[in-house]
Amino acid sequence: MENFYLFMLIALAILAIADLVVGVSNDAVNFLNSAIGSKAISFKTIMIIASLGIFIGAIFSSGMMEVARKGIFVPGQFYFGEIMIIFMAVMITDILLLDFFNTLGLPTSTTVSIVFELLGAAVVMSLIKIGNSNTETWANLSEYINTAKATEIILGILLSVGIAFTIGALVQWLSRLILTFHYEEKIKNFGAIFGGIALSAIGYFIFMKGLKGTPYYGDFKEFLEGNELIFIAGSFVFWTLFSYAFMKIFKKSILIFVIAIGTFGLALAFSGNDLVNFIGVPMAAYHSYEAWIASGQEATTFSMNVLAQKVPAEPILLFIAGGVMVLTLWFSKKARTVADTEIGLSRQGDGHEKFEPNLLSRLLVKGSTKVGGFLATILPNRTVASIDSRFEKTVVALPQHRRYELPAFDMVRASINLVVAGILISIATSMKLPLSTTYVTFMVAMGTSLADRAWGRESAVYRVAGVLNVIGGWFFTAFSAFVAAGTLTFLINWNQEVMIPILLLIAVFLLVRNYIVHKNKSKAITSPDKLKKAESNTVQGIIEESADTIANVVKRTNKIYTDTLRGLAKQDTSRLKKTKKGVNKLDDEVEELRNNIFYFIKNLDETSVRGSNFYIIVLGYLTDIVQSLEYISKVSYKHVNNNHKPLKFTQIKDLQEIDDSLEKLLGEIQELFEKREIERMGHVLDQKFELFEFVSKKIEKQIARTRTEESSPKNTTLYFSLLLETKDLLTALTNLMDEYYTSFKKV
Repeated sequence: MENFYLFMLIALAILAIADLVVGVSNDAVNFLNSAIGSKAISFKTIMIIASLGIFIGAIFSSGMMEVARKGIFVPGQFYFGEIMIIFMAVMITDILLLDFFNTLGLPTSTTVSIVFELLGAAVVMSLIKIGNSNTETWANLSEYINTAKATEIILGILLSVGIAFTIGALVQWLSRLILTFHYEEKIKNFGAIFGGIALSAIGYFIFMKGLKGTPYYGDFKEFLEGNELIFIAGSFVFWTLFSYAFMKIFKKSILIFVIAIGTFGLALAFSGNDLVNFIGVPMAAYHSYEAWIASGQEATTFSMNVLAQKVPAEPILLFIAGGVMVLTLWFSKKARTVADTEIGLSRQGDGHEKFEPNLLSRLLVKGSTKVGGFLATILPNRTVASIDSRFEKTVVALPQHRRYELPAFDMVRASINLVVAGILISIATSMKLPLSTTYVTFMVAMGTSLADRAWGRESAVYRVAGVLNVIGGWFFTAFSAFVAAGTLTFLINWNQEVMIPILLLIAVFLLVRNYIVHKNKSKAITSPDKLKKAESNTVQGIIEESADTIANVVKRTNKIYTDTLRGLAKQDTSRLKKTKKGVNKLDDEVEELRNNIFYFIKNLDETSVRGSNFYIIVLGYLTDIVQSLEYISKVSYKHVNNNHKPLKFTQIKDLQEIDDSLEKLLGEIQELFEKREIERMGHVLDQKFELFEFVSKKIEKQIARTRTEESSPKNTTLYFSLLLETKDLLTALTNLMDEYYTSFKKV
C-alpha cells in the first residue's frame, strides 16, 4: 500500500504542474491587463517585469500555504489515507474546472475553486466517516470542518466583489475629476505628487504588508512595528522626489513608471496570494506523506494532526513553481484569450461586443440611467456642466486600419487599476486571507470603467451583460467545485486502486480535448475565409475590397448549399447541424460588417462619400443571401430532426440537378470576382436566368405531382420551401452583381 500512496504523491506533483499552467492561464492576465490595455509599455517589457514579480512573489507565498492544510477542515479529525483521498479529488477537480473556463475565455477564480473543492471533499469525507460511526450524527459535521475560518474566507471572497468595484470606481472618479482626460499638462505640474502617492501605496502595501505573510518578517519586525507612519511619510517624500527627477531627466510621464511598478507589485501580490491555489494541496500531501512514513503506522490509523503545526517553507519547490508560472505566462495562448475578455469589457472606445444583452443587464442599465437623470435634475446645472467638462474625452483621429494602435484606456486608469488592486490584494495577503485576485482585479477594472464613463449608451447593456456573465461564472465555479470534488471523493473512497487511474485518464483526455477545441477556435478566428472589414477610404479601393468579400461569401454559399442538400438526401442530422453552424458563422461575420458601417463612413474621404452607398447596398444583398441560406438549412434540419418522411427519389434527383447547376454558376461567380474579370458578368448573368427558369419548371412539376401522387404534406412544404428560397437566393445574387457591375463602370 505504501507504493500506491507514493504513486498518488507523484500524480499530485504532476497535477500541480498542470494546475499551475491552467491556473496561470486564467489568473496571470489579471496583472497584465492594465499595462497591455494602456499600451504604455512594450509587451516584451511588461512580460519581463511581470516575470520578476512572480519569482519574487513566490517567496512570499509560504504563509498562505496554511490555508490548504488547516484553513477549511480540521486535519486532526482525518487519517492519512483519508486526507490523501481529499487531496487527490481536489487536484483533479481543480485542473479540469479551470481548464474548462480557460477554453471558454472567461476569467474565473482559482481561489474560489480551491476553497470550495477543499470544502466539498472534506464535507463528503466527513459524512462518510459519520456514516460509518455508531455514535456520531450529522450534528458532528462541525467538528470536522473549520467553520469559523471557512466562513471568514468565503465572506472575504464575496465581500471583495463589492469592495473592489466600489473603491475602484470612487478612486477613478476622483482621479479623473482632478486630472481629466487631458491629463498630460496636469501630470507635468502634479505628476510628482500623484507618483509619490501611488508609488508609496504600492511600496507600503505590496512589500511591507506582503512581507507579514512570510517567514522573513521576523527579521524586520522590530524595526517596522510602531514606525509605520514614519515609513509612509519617508516613502512619500522619497517617491515624490523620485517622480519629479524621473520626469525632468527622462522627459516622460511618471504614469509609465507607476504602471511598470504596479504591474511588478501586482504580479508579486498575485504570486504570493495565489500560489497556494496551485501547489498548496500537493505540498500538504508531501508533508503528510513524510510524517506518515516516519511514524511507521497504518495509513488508516495515522492521525493528521501534523498538518495543524507550522511547517517550514520549501524554497526550492516555490522557485520551481515560480518558474512554471513564468513559462506559462510567456507561452500560454489561453491566457491571452482570457485577457481579451477583461480588456474588451473595460475598453474606453466602441467595438465588437463579445456578450449579448440579457433581461437583467437591460434592467440595470435602464435603472441606472433613470438614477443618473434624477441626480442631474437635483444638482445645480453649473455643477453638472463642470463635472461633465472634466470627463470630455480626447479625440484622436486615426484611419480605421490603424485603430488597433489606440489603447483600450489611458494611463491614468491603468495606474488606478494597478494601485487599487495591488493594495486590496496585499491587505488580504497580510491577513492570510486567500482573497481572489481575479475578483479584485476584474471588479476594480469594471469599477474604474464605470467611473470613466466607458459604458456609454451604445455599449452599456453589452458590458453589463458581460460582467454579469463573468460573475455568474464565479458562482457556478463555487457550486461546481463543491459538487465535483465531493463526488470524486466518494468515488475514490469507494475503490482507490481502480478509480484514481480511471479519473486521471479521464482528466488527461479532457485536457487534450479542450486544448484541441481551443486551438480550432483560435484557427477559426484567424481563418483566411473570415470576412474582412472594409478599410479603404476611396471608391476604387472599396470596390476592390468588396470583390474579395463577395467571392468569399459566394464560395461559402456554394459549400453550405451543397452540404445541406446532401445531408437532407442522406437524412444526416450531424451534417445538417454542421451546415447550420456554418450559416450562423457567416451571418455573424456579415453582421459585424454591418456594425462597422459607422466607422467605415467616418473614415471616407469627402470625395469618396458615394462609395458608402455602394458598400451599404452590397452588404444588404449579402444579408439577403445569408438569410436564404439560413432558411434553407433551418427547414432541412428541422425536417430530418423531427423524423419526417424522407424526400422521394424524384425530388432528391431534381434538387441534385439544381445543385449541380448552381454549383457551376457559383463557381464561375467566385472566379469572376477573384480574378476581377468583370467583362464576363453578362455571360454569367445569362446562366443565372437559365437556372431561374429551370427552378420554376421544377416548381410546376411538383405542383402536378402534388395533385396526383404526393401523399406527404411535410415533404411538399419542405420541397416548395427549398425551391422558392433558391429563387430568392438567385435574385439576391443577380442584384448584387448588377450593383457591382454598375458601380465598377462608373469608376
